Amino acid sequence: MAEAAAAPEPDRVEGAPHPRETLRLFGQDQAEASFLDAHESGRLHHGWLITGPRGVGKATLAWRIARFLLSRAPEGESDGLFGAPPPPLDLSVPADHPVARRIAALSEPGLKLIRRSLNERGVLRQVIAVEDVRELRDFFGLSAAGGGRRVVIVDAADEMNPNAANALLKLLEEPPARALLLLVAHQPSRLLPTIRSRCRELRLAPLGAADMAQALEQVQAASGNEPALDPAQARGLAELSGGSVGEAVRILGLDGLALYGRIVALMAGLPRLDRAALQDLADSLSQRGAEARFDLTVRLVDLALSRLARAGASGSLPPEAAPNEAAMMQNLAADPGAARLWAELAMDLGARARQGRAVNLDPAALVLDMFLRMESAARQGAR
Repeated sequence: MAEAAAAPEPDRVEGAPHPRETLRLFGQDQAEASFLDAHESGRLHHGWLITGPRGVGKATLAWRIARFLLSRAPEGESDGLFGAPPPPLDLSVPADHPVARRIAALSEPGLKLIRRSLNERGVLRQVIAVEDVRELRDFFGLSAAGGGRRVVIVDAADEMNPNAANALLKLLEEPPARALLLLVAHQPSRLLPTIRSRCRELRLAPLGAADMAQALEQVQAASGNEPALDPAQARGLAELSGGSVGEAVRILGLDGLALYGRIVALMAGLPRLDRAALQDLADSLSQRGAEARFDLTVRLVDLALSRLARAGASGSLPPEAAPNEAAMMQNLAADPGAARLWAELAMDLGARARQGRAVNLDPAALVLDMFLRMESAARQGAR
């Protein structure tokens, strides 16, 4: 696996450690306990499908499982001089364990990672190709060290092209002895039904605020940054990211909490916009290198409108993701009729902005248009 470390890593979130370098998993105790129970009861399935939204820890769980299995003594060699060790309480393996060190360096002979690779021109493929999956024939052709397990991680399995999927299906139908395949899938519905039926599923859930705070503290510590999140920030990130640590890292990297606060503050003034504040926001997004922040702004406006519409339709306010968000929602979506107005606008504004950006319209003009249309809708709703 050593040669894989030199290639681009499509399974890494920018600004965060790779999942193989992330030793702790937060908020997924149920999924981890399900796997551990299967292992300890001797009912360990050969194929596992790890599903859930992006960024909630699917790959981190796959690497934890791999470290755990490959660090266990082969069957029949675990008793030692002092009898069998106590059953494990979780899947943790110390960072200084030889297997953990080899896995971190992508040099563990018992582990094979399948992900998008470079094509013959040295460009990262958009899919996992059949050539990538066929590498498993050589991997399983080698004898496992000490008679131990061999583990395969496919990340992400829903990126396989049809030929690659069929090649993997053959392995799931006739798995080699002591082999375990871990399939990370963001959209499991894109997989062949026959692949899904031959795997046991572990579904991971979005993280709440407390787990999000711990997960981000781990990311910041690994990156050398001070863990300076307070409970309100952690709650805000959990709300804006949909409980996805990966998305929360992206939002943090673009100062998205402050950006969402500016969006909420502008909406709080409706039906009369603060023109100076709006122009300042628009100008900041038209600067060179601000493309990612423009894209995030459009996503956050979409999210703000969707949250506003849901609050009006349900009569229930979500946890605040920015100061004064609750008061803004109560003012703008006091009844289901207003909620419908914002829901219709949410469906249209983001699409218009993205289409405009695709044809190189000025980002500042697009942002101004989004908020001016919100102002018009708010005036219509106030009549």
